[in-house]
Amino acid sequence: MGSFVRLEVKERIAYLSLERPKAYNALSRQVVDELDEALEEIASCGSISVLVIRSRKNFASGADIREMADLTQAEAEKFSFSPTFDKLAEIPIPTVAAIEGYALGGGLELALACDLRIASEDAVLGLPEITLGIMPGAGGTVRLPRIIGEAKAKELIYMGEKITAREAGNIGLVNSVVSPDSFEEAVETLAGKLSARSGSALRAAKRSIDGSLQEPDRRRASGNERQNWSALFGTYDQKEGMHAFIEKRRPEFEAGKSEGS
Repeated sequence: MGSFVRLEVKERIAYLSLERPKAYNALSRQVVDELDEALEEIASCGSISVLVIRSRKNFASGADIREMADLTQAEAEKFSFSPTFDKLAEIPIPTVAAIEGYALGGGLELALACDLRIASEDAVLGLPEITLGIMPGAGGTVRLPRIIGEAKAKELIYMGEKITAREAGNIGLVNSVVSPDSFEEAVETLAGKLSARSGSALRAAKRSIDGSLQEPDRRRASGNERQNWSALFGTYDQKEGMHAFIEKRRPEFEAGKSEGS
């Protein structure tokens, strides 16, 4: 894939790994450009049903400060990771951040752009940008309040302090926390369960949830949900899922059925 990003696809699950271990997987411009390229490839591949972003030992320790220290305002705007992280957030399939070690600054913002976050007990999370004289600039001030609430998000951003995986779990920043010994298995189990679900229903659910967060009018949001819901009644998966329930058998959703045929 590139020097610092590796893409593997196993049974319709894409595993996107950051591989810059000597720098604790810090996000340089090159790393993010390679990540962007990989996301384009994943988005164009109709056979991928789930995306997992992970790294060994450390998820991502933040943006590469050496590359940012002397940037001008105009250069900083071009350096921003927001376009790539927005691209990740807008991928129509479920996305999972598998967090080990450090997930700080831009690294945590990368995780926030995913739908779900699973953390190892040894993970350390935070947005320490304020201690550098800046603020989160790749979605942190946008996504964090929506995930954990305004007051707690402001506390984490204003103070710039790190928290443990358990603390992150308690405030809803991560969906689950598991022991390091069972972490890899837990990630694969979660991805496998998502992959076994109806792809069309998952995409519709994600579209409906994301749309409702951007629609201040509840009636319009409800109307959009109704359209997404009713559209599923024109799919194979809806008929298969409901008839399987009636017939007391396991459903064979479209992607899985086509793979086995």
